[in-house]
Amino acid sequence: MTRLGAGRIVALIPAWVLDGMRFFIRLAFIGVVGALLVGCGTPKAGDTCNTTGFFCFDPETALECRSGAWVSLPCKGSGGCSRDADLIRCDMSGNAAGDNCATSAESKGLCSHDGKSTLECRDGKLVKTNSCTSCQIVAEAISCTP
Repeated sequence: MTRLGAGRIVALIPAWVLDGMRFFIRLAFIGVVGALLVGCGTPKAGDTCNTTGFFCFDPETALECRSGAWVSLPCKGSGGCSRDADLIRCDMSGNAAGDNCATSAESKGLCSHDGKSTLECRDGKLVKTNSCTSCQIVAEAISCTP
């Protein structure tokens, strides 16, 4: 509905529409404030923790609560760090010897990024275990050609 007023067209908006708009503006404001508050409380590596599990700190880094402190886990593969429902995925395919690894990866191996060695997670760090001319993962088994 429109009404002419002093030589211009003025839109008349019913009160119920304005009330609905105010509700959504308030809801959006609460969402922005909530996001800022949660962002302010995001832990970082070295902060204390009293839980178990992981979360993505940023697209290239996961954090794991280990022995009462958040530990940074690099996710250097092309998949980076991502969340799929309640599962945190950290692509370690680009990681190197000396990088931190998750407790859930302990005693598990992978090929180095260049395919010239095998790496194994030992005591929370990736360790070079073999040199290869070619390293491949086939059916969840590492194949290292000397």
